Amino acid sequence: MLASVPRLAANVSTLFPELPFLERFAAAAKAGFRAVEYQYPYDWRPDDVAAAAGNARVEVVLHNMPPGDAQRGERGTACLTGREQRFRDDLDRAIEYARVARCPSLHLMAGVVPAGTDRAALHATYVSNLKYAARRLALERMRALIEPLSERTVANCFLRSSRQAAQVLDDVAADNVLIQYDLFHMQIMEGNLAATVERLLPRIGHLQIADAPGRNEPGSGEINFDFMLRHIDRIGYVGWIGCEYNPLGDTLEGLKWARPYLS
Repeated sequence: MLASVPRLAANVSTLFPELPFLERFAAAAKAGFRAVEYQYPYDWRPDDVAAAAGNARVEVVLHNMPPGDAQRGERGTACLTGREQRFRDDLDRAIEYARVARCPSLHLMAGVVPAGTDRAALHATYVSNLKYAARRLALERMRALIEPLSERTVANCFLRSSRQAAQVLDDVAADNVLIQYDLFHMQIMEGNLAATVERLLPRIGHLQIADAPGRNEPGSGEINFDFMLRHIDRIGYVGWIGCEYNPLGDTLEGLKWARPYLS
């Protein structure tokens, strides 16, 4: 293992898809990961998720809040005016899971823009909900993360640029609300990854990686991860980097790119 390298966390919602979810924690540990993240753990009991992580001796570093009502097409409720109570209820549920698994960070998905809705009103709701979440999570010593998403992945998503995310952080003005910067989404939306990561570094609470345009493992697309991982290390990022990608084939075979960084 290199002396100074980015710290990789396996996203066990996307890696090891051939295994049942609760078995993926041990598979990640066996592959050399010391931390995991996941998207939505809510189909399993909180104690079972925490036990899977504990038995595998991996740290849980991130998971998402519930995404809202699937029948409404919701991908998060944080920006949705009139859904504030659902947002608070889902936040409580997410905290229950995070508390048991000792997970310090929650991704609060903004949501999609309803037809005919004023974006200024959505922004006001988003900021209000994030301020509430910041206070609530501070009591748990947890952080809220907001992630700009590409419209190619989530059509008509509300939070869609690093500039917008930085403005939201300015308006929320809470130390425990930070940006979840996913190189896959940002490459599609903005490019200029090295300069943007360096400029936003004090405001980034978590990084995620997948290659573009296919959202598969590093080395399968257009992002120069050899350069980017060295750059991220050089500028002093010390947090976890979530490997949230869809393996093209066998997960372990596809992890050849990560072997220098795994124990």
